[in-house]
Amino acid sequence: MDANKPPDHSGVPGVPWLGRSRGLPLSTEGSGVGRARGFLKPGDTPQGRGVTLPLTEHVVGRARRMWMQPMDEGLGHAQGLLFPAAEPKVGLSRGTILPRPESQYTHTPPCEATMRDPSEDIQTTKEVDMPTHGQGSTLVSMFRGMGIEPAVGSWGRGTLPNRVLNGLGKPDRTHGFLGQDLSPQMMTGLGRAAMPQLGIGRGFPVLPSFLLGGVHPGSVTSALQAPCHSKPSDTGDVRPDSASQQTLELSAVVPEKSKLKLEAVREPLNKAGKKGAPVTIGSNHISIHCKNEAVYQYHVTFTPNVESIAMRFGMMKDHRSTTGDVVAFDGSILYLPVEMNDVVVLKSLRRTDNEEIKIKIQMTKILPPYSDLCIPFYNVVLRRVMKMVGLKLVGRNHYDPESAVILGKHRLQVWPGYSTAVKRTDGGLYLCVDVTHKVLRNDSVLDVMNLLYQQSKENFKDECTKELIGSIVITRYNNRTYRIDAIEWSKSPKDTFTLMDGTNTTFVDYYSKNYGIVIKEMDQPLLMHRPKERSKPGGKQIITGEILLVPELSFMTGIPEKIRKDFRCMKDLTMHINVSGEQHTHSIKQLLKNIATNPESKKELSRWGLEVGSEILLVKGRILPLETICLQSSSFATNSDVSWSREVVRDASISSIPLNIWAIFYPRRCVEQADELVSTFNKVAGPIGVRLARPIRVELRDDHTQSYVKAIHSQLASEPNMQLVVCIMASNRDDLYSAIKKLCCVKSPIPSQAINVRTISQQQKLKSVAQKILLQMNSKLGGELWTVSIPLKQLMVVGVDVHHDTSKTHQSVMGFVASVNSSLTRWYSRVIFQTPTEELINGFRVCLLAALQKYHEVNHNLPEKIVVYRDGVSDGQLSMVEQYEIPQLIKCFETFPGYEPKLVFIVVQKRISTTLYSWAANTFGSPPPGTVLDHTLTQKDWVDFYLMAHHIHQGCGLPTHYISLYNTANLTPDHLQRLTFKMCHLYWNFPGAIRVPAPCKYAHKLAFLSGQYLHSEPAIQLSDKLFFL
Repeated sequence: MDANKPPDHSGVPGVPWLGRSRGLPLSTEGSGVGRARGFLKPGDTPQGRGVTLPLTEHVVGRARRMWMQPMDEGLGHAQGLLFPAAEPKVGLSRGTILPRPESQYTHTPPCEATMRDPSEDIQTTKEVDMPTHGQGSTLVSMFRGMGIEPAVGSWGRGTLPNRVLNGLGKPDRTHGFLGQDLSPQMMTGLGRAAMPQLGIGRGFPVLPSFLLGGVHPGSVTSALQAPCHSKPSDTGDVRPDSASQQTLELSAVVPEKSKLKLEAVREPLNKAGKKGAPVTIGSNHISIHCKNEAVYQYHVTFTPNVESIAMRFGMMKDHRSTTGDVVAFDGSILYLPVEMNDVVVLKSLRRTDNEEIKIKIQMTKILPPYSDLCIPFYNVVLRRVMKMVGLKLVGRNHYDPESAVILGKHRLQVWPGYSTAVKRTDGGLYLCVDVTHKVLRNDSVLDVMNLLYQQSKENFKDECTKELIGSIVITRYNNRTYRIDAIEWSKSPKDTFTLMDGTNTTFVDYYSKNYGIVIKEMDQPLLMHRPKERSKPGGKQIITGEILLVPELSFMTGIPEKIRKDFRCMKDLTMHINVSGEQHTHSIKQLLKNIATNPESKKELSRWGLEVGSEILLVKGRILPLETICLQSSSFATNSDVSWSREVVRDASISSIPLNIWAIFYPRRCVEQADELVSTFNKVAGPIGVRLARPIRVELRDDHTQSYVKAIHSQLASEPNMQLVVCIMASNRDDLYSAIKKLCCVKSPIPSQAINVRTISQQQKLKSVAQKILLQMNSKLGGELWTVSIPLKQLMVVGVDVHHDTSKTHQSVMGFVASVNSSLTRWYSRVIFQTPTEELINGFRVCLLAALQKYHEVNHNLPEKIVVYRDGVSDGQLSMVEQYEIPQLIKCFETFPGYEPKLVFIVVQKRISTTLYSWAANTFGSPPPGTVLDHTLTQKDWVDFYLMAHHIHQGCGLPTHYISLYNTANLTPDHLQRLTFKMCHLYWNFPGAIRVPAPCKYAHKLAFLSGQYLHSEPAIQLSDKLFFL
């Protein structure tokens, strides 16, 4: 087939269908060839791949997964395509709902940046002969628009060429991108982008040269303008990319005639729900007021070019008389709180060769003082302020060593401190202050080494490596933290090293001269830290050399493993770390008072026109209605602490698997406890609804790993229908636990239950413990414990989490868990291993495909809605997840012909600095379960909310942050919040609401087990059971 000739469509009357093209325009005449995948109406015949067809009547293009609302304007719901027809059409990015356009387009939206005088457009236009866009057309470079060619610009992900239609009629002349004579039939392919106000997609928009045919007598204005902001649809989960909008004109050359205007501020997305009782809540945010009218951004060029960043800084410093003292400069972009002339030319001498350097400072942008681009240097100002009030920077946070709490008997000390950040949220600019603590040991690394030497002299080096590698140490002389990457056994403090000035000195002399510290132990080895590669402005990777540390001067940080297992010690420690809401707010107020009363800190803040408030933020939140828990023949509403530990052992579970053939393995010294446990099982099994046969008892001579493995192996060989293996372990040993789990999860797949003998040794607690173990065993076998009512039918809920193995030798592991029935009581699980530190999941498709097949096997149909809860994604990775993971999932659906489910993708963030407090009778406390906040502190670019689903026993309220990245199911904020709260009730290991949705917790448990103990994928035979609980 000749790609240059249009095919013969004589047999297709009217051709009422369109191919789905990825960002390629479709032509009404001529031989526009696009590689499209056509979706046909019933009765139509495909006309071959990759051919666009002429249109003779109005057509509505409807792409996959799109909600469709037929309108007389003929709107194409495609992925960023504008379809040609007699009347103008509008392309809509996927995952959004289209509002009625008439109401929104009655006026031109405010624009964000440069606008030229309309009269200039006429003078600077020229005729452009546009090439027909066929398969061989050249792509326009993405790097235009960086100030080289003012006539053409490149747009970042999700932004648009500025073609604003007035009332969806002809293009507006004042702001028209393509000039006055653009015919209505003209259209532009916009990658995966869309028109303003109708949802912003992804991908680079096609530049004006991608128009089809010639434009006669078309005109292209040489002035660029930034994309217009808009108020998106209420229910669509739409997200304009702030970075691309704000950096669009980062270094664009602005003609001298044009007058820069202050960027307009976009209205926040509508993300507030209505369900639940209103409540006043506090948060650890303090409002920041900006007195400056604007921050001015300038582009600095050095002629001839100066490579050295340090030299550039030095030259700019020489001209402080011109720029003023208050500057933020990164080597090429300069921010000032004052306005200079549009173009300022300065001269400096390069000291190395006395050559005169011309410095041209050109204004490129006027930013509101709370623009995202200003936040980084506000944080730098804040760091200086924290230093001024006497706090020490350790890692990223500031601590007060003077107020350290010494726990003498545990040889620990706790430093109180603050983690601070300036953030821009829907409510404006806020200072977020979190109270944090650093646990330090009174033991130096040398003390730890001496202790290990006394314990095992023959394996001393191996034990040291195992204990110390990967640990974080702090050097008290400069309060810096380092990770130990290696131990240099061949070196000692007597060795020499080279200083910056080229002279050699020993470690002993260096510490004596610079810090006045006398090193006592001369034969100790040295610790090595290899700094990570860090890039400096200018993008050049620099690798600093290895850092050697003296064990005697390095102190261990963090809580040692031995203390973690000591209940009493942890209780003492958590008293100081988990502070109540009242103590938390008191510490924050103390910091604010210190900043306000320190003249230096006040001066530093006022230089940038910043004023920090003195009160903790109070906002209106809501408490969601309590859920009803359903068992087999009873249901009950949860109480205020969302716990149902009594009810779940009093009534029968939804379904129980009869335990006919099972074995219990225990060492000789644990015979008594094993007998007690089995008899207690028989007593408590009745009410729960579990039928329990007598177990096969296997007594082991000792508790060696090999004894367990051999005994289990021989039992499984002699009894092929074994349902469950129970192992009682005499101590908490990781190697034994790992060996049992490897055997039972990988080599000979069977559900297994490991029990530490200490857990079942206390007679008064045995009944309660036995009930919990029995429930856990039932769920591992495939039983169903409880559920909540889910109004959405044909729904699949997916949980995803990634576990990174700290030892670095192993890969990171993705756990994937999906529901396969309507009551969300049956789960399918898979594991995928990845290369180290890879957070983005590549095996997503494989897992979802397997889960969909399993769902079909159970229900004989496929789910209509799929809700994915994705754990472990930081703010910086949201765009990556949106670009790579979500398309992987959508591609999955193509496997099933004609299958187009609605997809909701929600990121779950646990490690956040936001804290919520209840506010009543002028005191701060812990907020009740079900507290939700969906405004003021939410992010401006996404539909997101904070939810406190669990009950707080100690400390203050740590909510979980949920961000909806994609939503074609049209779930409103209320739906998303209620569904998420329901999901937090379905974790069967704990009869209460937990902090994250159950599928996320299941995925975490699965990934942790596989990464920490199995180091391989579990057997596929166990994929339909919760064997990892």
